[in-house]
Amino acid sequence: MTMNQFRLHIDIPLGTNEQDAISNAESIMRWHFNDIEAREKIQRLTYDRTPLTEVNYRLGCDDDRQRSNYLDINENNHVSTKKSKISFVTQVPEEQEKFDWVD
Repeated sequence: MTMNQFRLHIDIPLGTNEQDAISNAESIMRWHFNDIEAREKIQRLTYDRTPLTEVNYRLGCDDDRQRSNYLDINENNHVSTKKSKISFVTQVPEEQEKFDWVD
């Protein structure tokens, strides 16, 4: 039997303009997760209880109750419900500079 985990969900209002919200969300995630010290602190806070292997996130909209991810838009301008992810290893590698939204 698998036990469900508790997860931290953070709700940061990013305004009503979709393009600005996308840009701000990407900036927040890059700013924080490119910071080696911040990643190491998160790893240390969670490791004793649960090794942190990835962080899932998405950009939602109050008008869209489908849990869509506005950071994952296809060529037809449709959003998906797939979460964006940042992968970690047990020790956060200093060389990890690329995330799934960066080519």
